[in-house]
Amino acid sequence: MNKADFSDLKAEFDQFVREKCDTEACDTSGENTPDDEPVPGFVDELTDKLLSPYHSGVYLSRLDIKRVAEAIDESIPIKERKKMLQALFRHTTRKAYLRGAFDEFNRHFGGRILIYTELAEAFPASKSIFEDNIAKIKKTQKILDQIVEDYEEMEATDDPMMV
Repeated sequence: MNKADFSDLKAEFDQFVREKCDTEACDTSGENTPDDEPVPGFVDELTDKLLSPYHSGVYLSRLDIKRVAEAIDESIPIKERKKMLQALFRHTTRKAYLRGAFDEFNRHFGGRILIYTELAEAFPASKSIFEDNIAKIKKTQKILDQIVEDYEEMEATDDPMMV
């Protein structure tokens, strides 16, 4: 294809949009996307802790977060990790939901602890590094348990920030 073909195609598309699309009905600039919705206060701190290997001792990939969501029967799109966690916890109103999500994260953490333990045994010179990461994981697990204990259930509303 040459540039003239693309120019013709663009001109045809623009013409089609002008003719077939009602400007009010097709205006997507003011569309409310789920990413713009507010999230409960604990979610921002939680994402900072979970997504930072320095704090949590483990790297959570997008696939890990997606697996956690699927394990608790949630469907979230694969995006940036922070947005995925926000989508996962955006409408949290029940302690049982939070407990289920955190249990799944703890299963992932348990798998990483096993891997780190095996690596520490296989590479004794790096044992201290793996032990530090295991300690961070256990600290993160305690934080997750504390969040669940402190969480107060609320009735679902249109505004998740309303308390």
